[in-house]
Amino acid sequence: MEPLEHWGIFLSNQVDKNAFIETILSGASRTELSTFNTKKGILFSDIAIDNFIKKEYQYDTVETSFETPRKLRTFSSGERKKVFLNYCIDQEPDYIIVDNPLDHLDQKSRNTITIILQELAQKTQLILLVNRQSDLVPFQVKKAHIKDNSFVLNEIKPIIKAQDLFKANSIPPPLDPIIFSEEVLIKMNNLCVSYHEKPILNNINWTIKKGDFWHLLGPNGSGKSTLLSLITGDNTKGYGQDLYLFGMKKGSGENIWDIKKNIGYFSTAMTDLFQKNDSLEQMVLSGFFDSIGLYTQPTVLQKNIVSQWLELLHLSPLKNKPFKTLSIGQQRLALIVRAVLKHPPLLILDEAVEGLDDENVAMVAQLITLLSQETNMAILYVSHRIEPNIIPNTVYELTPNTTGSTGIVRN
Repeated sequence: MEPLEHWGIFLSNQVDKNAFIETILSGASRTELSTFNTKKGILFSDIAIDNFIKKEYQYDTVETSFETPRKLRTFSSGERKKVFLNYCIDQEPDYIIVDNPLDHLDQKSRNTITIILQELAQKTQLILLVNRQSDLVPFQVKKAHIKDNSFVLNEIKPIIKAQDLFKANSIPPPLDPIIFSEEVLIKMNNLCVSYHEKPILNNINWTIKKGDFWHLLGPNGSGKSTLLSLITGDNTKGYGQDLYLFGMKKGSGENIWDIKKNIGYFSTAMTDLFQKNDSLEQMVLSGFFDSIGLYTQPTVLQKNIVSQWLELLHLSPLKNKPFKTLSIGQQRLALIVRAVLKHPPLLILDEAVEGLDDENVAMVAQLITLLSQETNMAILYVSHRIEPNIIPNTVYELTPNTTGSTGIVRN
């Protein structure tokens, strides 16, 4: 029997991925992928998993596989991918479109998924879609690069080292500096968190000071999100514990907005919040008012600061373009700038490069590096990946165990 032919396709962020996937699944491909036009396919992706979970909630009868009675939503993110992949296999398709299977996974789960795909490739054709060349699987695939919505299959070329995109000493100053005189921003002493008697965090000791650059690292389910919610003041589990947020002991009568004004926050989920027709300039300006959308007339000085930021990012020509129509990389840069407009004492970047292609990763990495070098903001970078172009000074690593995750500091 002849070996099966697989594809590994590197997608730029400019490509309408959903339209490309629909072209394949509907049998409308006009490229070399037309060999799949008469075959039965299925999609394995984060979006497909989310849609499956929505059906579980809607009908409460959907099962993830013939062997597993548990609902998909009850699994951790890493296990969820493995279980849903088994579900896709059980449908006995001729091929499976595998969309960025390693996203949002820790290294152990990435290795497990890679092994599963290697075994699957022995019996089922795969079309692997990735945004990072490093995520292409180690087994034999026909490789191609799709750059735009023509969906033309181009040859993959080696990654070229990114040029310096931003000038040194070019970070616009804050309009109204947030004054916080103390050196220590966050201090945790022997913090413990559990939910329904299940331990999540155990004896966490961590201090974040002005100007620090941290990488928060830990496998799926280790409690990173819980730790972030303690820092932002949103988690009620911080009450009654030895937790200090910007000089205030949690539960001492502090106002939640007194905490949040000191934090700039970015997460990939924020992109979905800006779906109206606000322009790029308006979206960034909304950072001055901590609003989703611009509902207050900005001052001339505020508009001037935003103009300086857009010039730094080479986005000035796009300032009147609707934010939602920008490329994902441009949106990511703008959202990070929105978070740092006021130079908050602490900047949290949650999965800042997840879902970006190599070119956009390099662009965002340069911005993060510039912020770390030219401001006194403490930066807390949260990611499963070790990015060679993002170099925090210190790592806080969570290690799960049965009594709750413990944390260690690594340089």
